[in-house]
Amino acid sequence: MQLTVLKERRPYETRVSATPETVKKLIALGFQVVVEKGAGEKSHFLDKAYEEAGATVAPTREKALEKARVVLKVSSPMTKEDGGEDEVSLLPEGALLLGLLQPFGKPSLIEGYNKRKITTFSLERMPRITRAQAMDVLSSQSNLAGYRAVIEAANSFERAFPMMMTAAGTIAPARVLILGAGVAGLQAIATAKRLGAIVSVFDVRAAAKEQVQSLGGTFIEVESQEAGEAAGGYAKEMSEDYKARQAAKIKEVLQKSDIAISTALIPGKPAPRLLTADMIKGMKPGSVIVDLAVESGGNCEGSVLGKVVETHGVKIIGYENMPGRIPTDASAVYARNILNLLTLCMDKESKSLKINWEDEIIQAIALTHEGKKFQVEKKGS
Repeated sequence: MQLTVLKERRPYETRVSATPETVKKLIALGFQVVVEKGAGEKSHFLDKAYEEAGATVAPTREKALEKARVVLKVSSPMTKEDGGEDEVSLLPEGALLLGLLQPFGKPSLIEGYNKRKITTFSLERMPRITRAQAMDVLSSQSNLAGYRAVIEAANSFERAFPMMMTAAGTIAPARVLILGAGVAGLQAIATAKRLGAIVSVFDVRAAAKEQVQSLGGTFIEVESQEAGEAAGGYAKEMSEDYKARQAAKIKEVLQKSDIAISTALIPGKPAPRLLTADMIKGMKPGSVIVDLAVESGGNCEGSVLGKVVETHGVKIIGYENMPGRIPTDASAVYARNILNLLTLCMDKESKSLKINWEDEIIQAIALTHEGKKFQVEKKGS
């Protein structure tokens, strides 16, 4: 059974969906692996390494897809609206496509999948359950995004992070405010603390307080009886009263902060606006904001996708695809996530694809199947 690894064509996408390490293991599962020429170059995995791992390197995308039964990607397929060729039309009819398919942001793609009867697994829908942890691409990528956000902030911040005792006097440590204590936020706390910063953290979920404190951060609380937890451990959208209290508290802390890193996302909805122009105006000149939610509309007013802008003396970083700024490691963990998922979908005896449509993991990530949007009650493959 042929498995094809495609080269990513979206702007800013530097990752690849399989590495030479996972190619060996995919072959052991029973796949014949074909890698499109140059697929791993931006992640520093060269064609020669894939060939040495046992894969065949195809000279073009069309050749790579000719006999594909399973297709691996990182980002969703390109469309004509994106300024590229319609990649869905090139996929073999009835194939299985795995990737970060953006079911909320790109619903128009679903029609294309169904026309070609493509079965699609949208990996950002992976449930937050124990047995799915090794397949959770959002967590693996968010972890790296949180780390890189602090590194980008430190690079743009024109002062030192740690407290320094010198003969000429003491240099005060940087004060970092992190908005959102999910996977990205927790890694940002750990990274900022390692660099010597004083870290304050805000999250609507009271349950995050213990995790924040265990990493050495100070948890900022808003006085309210409202619970911020939603299904799967995600944050939910809060009431207008809570938002008003939240804004006042964030503004107060922000005035004392040198750096703010915002990570707040609500699945299927635009990112909540946490940092307003008025708040930014009150920050110290030379301060830095990193908006990790910029691809979903942004937590910060004035952030621009793919750019660094400056307003009122504050730099606002809106880089697209933050994990892609560490492409080798981001690709490595993403590829392992996919390997773990495909291991779940393979029959060990026959070394053939055997999808259990009643598995809660499959039910969560399946987007389309047999020409229609996947429904939980569907039986059989």
